[in-house]
Amino acid sequence: MRAPSRHSVPTQDRLVEAARYLFWEKGYAATGMAEILARAEANSGSFYHFFESKEALLRTVLQTYLELLEPQVLSPIDAAIADPVAKVLAILAGYRQRLLDTDCRYGCPIGRLALELDPDNEPARELLAANFGAWKQAVEEYLRAAGLAEPAEVAAFVLTVMEGGVMQARVHRAIDPFDACMRQLQLHLASLPRTGSAPPDAERHRRRRTRT
Repeated sequence: MRAPSRHSVPTQDRLVEAARYLFWEKGYAATGMAEILARAEANSGSFYHFFESKEALLRTVLQTYLELLEPQVLSPIDAAIADPVAKVLAILAGYRQRLLDTDCRYGCPIGRLALELDPDNEPARELLAANFGAWKQAVEEYLRAAGLAEPAEVAAFVLTVMEGGVMQARVHRAIDPFDACMRQLQLHLASLPRTGSAPPDAERHRRRRTRT
């Protein structure tokens, strides 16, 4: 059976996908409009029909990352794994696999944009914060479900470990720094006291949906 034509994908979706890939691979500033149009197989008229500027496209890319967290990352883990701490480690294992698949060239796309973009770009900053916040909130809810103390602070620490582990593996072109970070994180999580106040799964997922 013949693979579906790229042009069967709506033009707006092709533009967003192209920008998402190029912003991750090259960075926002280094990506030119011509490259986005070429990868999306679109023309400038089509682009400006959907987006008023490259920055507007950037905001859409950041919004799609936010929208894809639940269906692409969290739902498969929720369906496959029961233990909440194991769910946190599974999220990080996904980043490890991406590093292995790219010979340790993978970099967190949100982290890369957060480092590159001007912090005075308030619309983009707010969307970056929303992405980090949604990731942190998901981890926090898993930790709370496990009954761990101070889940919000621990979730912030988990995010920092993940971003730092990815960055070091990318710089050294080796998985060892990431694995070292993960070993220490597992030891830390195992050492934390339990509060015994884990909320039921249904209530936890209800809160997640109402906060996004």
